[in-house]
Amino acid sequence: MSAASDNAVYDVDANAPATPGAVIHAAGLTKRYGNTAALDRADFEVSAGRIVGLIGPNGAGKTTALKAILGLTDFEGELSVLGLDPRKQRPALMRQVCFIADVATLPRWITVSEAVDFVAGVHPRFDRARCQRFLARTKLQPRQKVRQMSKGMIVQLHLAIVMAIDARLLVLDEPTLGLDILYRKQFYQSLLEDYFDENKTILVTTHQVEEIEHILTDLMFIRDGKVVLSTDMDALGERFAEVLVNADRAEAARALKPLDERQVFGKGIFLFDGVPRAQLEQLGEVRRPSVADLFVATMKGTYA
Repeated sequence: MSAASDNAVYDVDANAPATPGAVIHAAGLTKRYGNTAALDRADFEVSAGRIVGLIGPNGAGKTTALKAILGLTDFEGELSVLGLDPRKQRPALMRQVCFIADVATLPRWITVSEAVDFVAGVHPRFDRARCQRFLARTKLQPRQKVRQMSKGMIVQLHLAIVMAIDARLLVLDEPTLGLDILYRKQFYQSLLEDYFDENKTILVTTHQVEEIEHILTDLMFIRDGKVVLSTDMDALGERFAEVLVNADRAEAARALKPLDERQVFGKGIFLFDGVPRAQLEQLGEVRRPSVADLFVATMKGTYA
């Protein structure tokens, strides 16, 4: 294995001004718990009409970043969400934001109709008729309580409520944790088909990166409280490349300073950042790396 990636930090422009109309802009975002920095001068930006994956290992700062964005924790540095300061303008912000964490967070005693009534009473952008249309596609019954539902049914209830809220920003923190693959696919497909449009922005964290890769427009990796990679998916394919290299070309590949090297069936797979494709084609078969492979290469050493 190459050691080049053990301390890899990809370029993020910390001094760039906020893009006009940016949904989220953070500069020097810092949050400490005692001597531990959960966020360490993190810099990132999310534009409108994007689906952004915020990916990182446990303890990297994902949930803390989401809490800051939602106004649920104080912080140091600069952070604006939909042009508002989450610390000082949270009531106004939450009229335009929707949040889903682990799908098991609904009170177990609440019924479907009570959940709908509650959201209708507290969220000014909730469309009850739209929610009922989504519920009609499911087997959920108005008097059915959460404790009587499977986890997949709770997902359906969450989706029906969320998709009936005309929120400009949807924040998802491990929304399909514990669900089987059928419900996970249904969840993300429903988001794409029934919710997302150019006026909405979705920020999602998950460990199941291979399952959301196809829906993402942008990708951010976070490690040790810092955003170490921020790119759109098109640029990712242009910037990063994997090369399947025979043993006799391995040293030539290593001379180009790959981010990572691994062995599969006697051949080396080298991951490169910014090396011209024509140069890589001389080494072997070139392909676009998966988000999961890029993540593993970036995070090596994190779990040591």
